[in-house]
Amino acid sequence: MSAADFYTRWADLYDHVSRGIPGIAGLRRRTAEALELELGDVVVEMGCGTGANLASLREEVGPEGTVIGVDVSGGVLDRAREHVAGEGWENVHLVRGDATAPPLQGANAVVATFVVGMFPDPEAVVEGWCEFVGSGGRVALLNAARSRRAYGPLINLPFRAFVYASTPGKRRFNDPTEELDRRVAVGHRTVGRRCERTVHTDGALGLVRLTAGTVL
Repeated sequence: MSAADFYTRWADLYDHVSRGIPGIAGLRRRTAEALELELGDVVVEMGCGTGANLASLREEVGPEGTVIGVDVSGGVLDRAREHVAGEGWENVHLVRGDATAPPLQGANAVVATFVVGMFPDPEAVVEGWCEFVGSGGRVALLNAARSRRAYGPLINLPFRAFVYASTPGKRRFNDPTEELDRRVAVGHRTVGRRCERTVHTDGALGLVRLTAGTVL
């Protein structure tokens, strides 16, 4: 099953989980703030899912700015459209497309949350996003990976179970969690290499990592 079909099938559950995990709203808020957006900016969310980040991003750019969500899954975009219509946001637009080759011309900033782990070559994808915003543009990544804190072994076991259950095409990997860790590390290192004024932080007992910066 493709990732698009997987997330379409589980769109309702994904919508609930993406908004309902304790503490997740604060992490999404911190990610939007890390972009250091200005009123009137254009920000693109790659892999916007059901739209859990859209409110925070819209607050940062104001009604005169533009928020564009891109996702390959029609099912999750349908849920996102329902949320946007319910709020009456005229400056939030949703586009079905591949985040590795966004059907857009450019923006002031790119954000991707819990997305980089889906790409076999995250370095190339993040490099592309840096080129998309250009020098002076902002990029922010928020992703989950195994905790590196001292108590990590206590929480990494249930995390592994969650990753296995939520990974499309998991049979391709001997250990989906190790592959996720690798991809997340590569993606975040790429932001660190391509950007200045870089922010690195974590939360959710060390299971979630945020990296943001300004493209050189």
